[in-house]
Amino acid sequence: MRVTSWTTIVYIVFIGLPIFALLARALGSQHLINNLFSDLTFQALRLSFITSSISILVIILFATPTAYYLSRRNGKIKRVIEILIDLPIVLPPVVAGVGMLMAFGRNGLLSSLLGNPEYSVSFTTLAVILAQIFVAAPFYTKSASTGFTQIPKELEDISQTLGMTPIKTFFKITLPIASPTILGGLALSWARALSEFGATLMFAGNFIGKTQTMPLAILSAMETDFDSAIALSTILLVASTIILVILTILGQRSQSVEVRE
Repeated sequence: MRVTSWTTIVYIVFIGLPIFALLARALGSQHLINNLFSDLTFQALRLSFITSSISILVIILFATPTAYYLSRRNGKIKRVIEILIDLPIVLPPVVAGVGMLMAFGRNGLLSSLLGNPEYSVSFTTLAVILAQIFVAAPFYTKSASTGFTQIPKELEDISQTLGMTPIKTFFKITLPIASPTILGGLALSWARALSEFGATLMFAGNFIGKTQTMPLAILSAMETDFDSAIALSTILLVASTIILVILTILGQRSQSVEVRE
């Protein structure tokens, strides 16, 4: 037990020390307030939240049915789909950005299929959203699939024998029971979309007010004003923490409601 306690302490210190150092430097900066309310900060923060929110809505819309499908299937096809879904997790973000550029950029695969060599979504705000979806969707899909898998199919069959349609069964029984796990995945996915950097830089570029999200603004600030980079990093840290805490609390409440019922 002592070994596990010490390893836990070392692990927590390793994670907590950079966070503490960042907050300490931010609070000790004389220019923190000015940097927090600068135009650069506002534009990057606004773009990050708008694009990540849209990305999460799209992920929920498409990944939830996919996760449910995977939870009720077995065999080689399921394994192939799961490998494809998990690939963005292990794929270097820069490689993902280059791949998306080859698919959706000018003279890319999609423009060739459409017969329009000038068609391109690269280096636009839409490109930011697509990059965020690509890298963040697997976190939600895996968690949702795990949550759905834990629900016995017999429970759904019983509800349908009692007159509930499959759609109603899903929204009234399956989704509420799996919601704690789904919300956990949603928190990870949203935080990943909010912090996306490599794929966005390669596919969308770094244009202020158009594609410059918070991580890209931090990169730009590091080259000119380190205090601004500290302020932006602190904001992104706080925002990610708030999202994680809120969705975790919602998941715990959903689980407690489930237990009482």
